[in-house]
Amino acid sequence: MAARDSGNGNPLGKQTQNPLLLSIHDDMLAGLGQLSDYFGFSKVIGQLFGALLMSDSPLCLDDLVERLDISKANVSINMRTLENLGMVHQVWVKGSSPRRKYYAAETDFWQVVSNILKSRELRDVGRALDVMDVNIRRVKQDSDSMTAEDRALAEVYIDRMRRLREVFEFAQMMIQVILSQVDEALDEERDSSAVLPSEAD
Repeated sequence: MAARDSGNGNPLGKQTQNPLLLSIHDDMLAGLGQLSDYFGFSKVIGQLFGALLMSDSPLCLDDLVERLDISKANVSINMRTLENLGMVHQVWVKGSSPRRKYYAAETDFWQVVSNILKSRELRDVGRALDVMDVNIRRVKQDSDSMTAEDRALAEVYIDRMRRLREVFEFAQMMIQVILSQVDEALDEERDSSAVLPSEAD
């Protein structure tokens, strides 16, 4: 857990009163909430990530409750999801109460994309493929005991599931390609940020 303070004289959790910056802040939270909803997460997850992303200092749960005007329980549940996705992390704030947790957004966006694809998308595609494989086998095993009419319908089921399976296999391949590209980008980013002792002199 990293140690942090506001670093700029701005009290932790304090929001700007500049109308333009407030408007941009609210637009970002609304946009990330909609994007989160589009990808199957709750809007609150996107808004929480947005609130942390657009903050110049770590925020505690009470700060997030105030900014989003939602219950503390709702914030707490969704923050756990964000932590599990690697989109936010806890930080230690000097002088803060040991019982109060502060959070910061992960700003390595390649890492965020990689975490989401690995933790959910690739897993869900794999599950869908498993379901189709199991059901194709089930239909084939029982087809001999079916009536001619049901066997004809079973063939339709098999055909549709096989065709759908091809789409999911393609999606799985594309996710793996994207993850490979993301891993390369992360490696390049780490290499470029690494400073050899001889270069630092």
